[in-house]
Amino acid sequence: MSTTTTSSRPAAPAVELVELVVLDMAGTTVVDDGIVEQAFVRTADRVDLGPSLTREEALKHVRDTMGQSKIDVFRHLAGGDEQVAQRAAEQFEVAYGELVDELGVDPIEGAGDLIDALRACGVAVVLTTGFAPATRDRLLDALGWQVDAALSPVDAGRGRPAPDLVLTALLRTGASSVASVVVVGDTASDVLSGRAAGAGLVVGVTTGAHTREQLLVAGADVVLDSVRELAGLPQLAGLLTTATATATASPVLVS
Repeated sequence: MSTTTTSSRPAAPAVELVELVVLDMAGTTVVDDGIVEQAFVRTADRVDLGPSLTREEALKHVRDTMGQSKIDVFRHLAGGDEQVAQRAAEQFEVAYGELVDELGVDPIEGAGDLIDALRACGVAVVLTTGFAPATRDRLLDALGWQVDAALSPVDAGRGRPAPDLVLTALLRTGASSVASVVVVGDTASDVLSGRAAGAGLVVGVTTGAHTREQLLVAGADVVLDSVRELAGLPQLAGLLTTATATATASPVLVS
């Protein structure tokens, strides 16, 4: 049975009319199944990241920083060596692409329908990721989703947990205020980014890297089992119900 768990706040905050939903990709709307971690392992096999961390320490850092800009992660793993970090980031994109070819790309169940329903009722949808644009666009092409924008750290300035991706999404879509923005993600970095941006509602989902407890500690207003449950939140349910009713209403025949 699906459950919704809230943080220590008495209830998820009342949000003014939702204008924009910012969705993370891998682990939130796109099935990960460890592909990101496997890509890091392949990268470490191909690029000498230096002696600063053992393989296990490096993998722990990768898990802890899921959702962040990949170049920032590699800068840490390479001990600040920028040339090594850049080579590793390039190899990561290659390795991830290989894994996509080998294993395919699957959406989180209901994610595509949610995106379509949100846009049908006038809510802008922006996908954000720590991947480089080439990898991001490869995933989008495979999924066939239509969104208002898709953003990588290079498009915004800084990656998560900084607020730049969320704020850039607001500027790109023309949303009137951060209070009208809902941010959804599966990592603590996603949640921290939404909180830093001042989003009206920050939602965690447990289909990806981090646990319910980690997401709540990071500051999620509510944690769901899956992004498809977003439509059941009171902040969105009314909008989506109205849109569905309008779309399915029988036409009036005039004789």
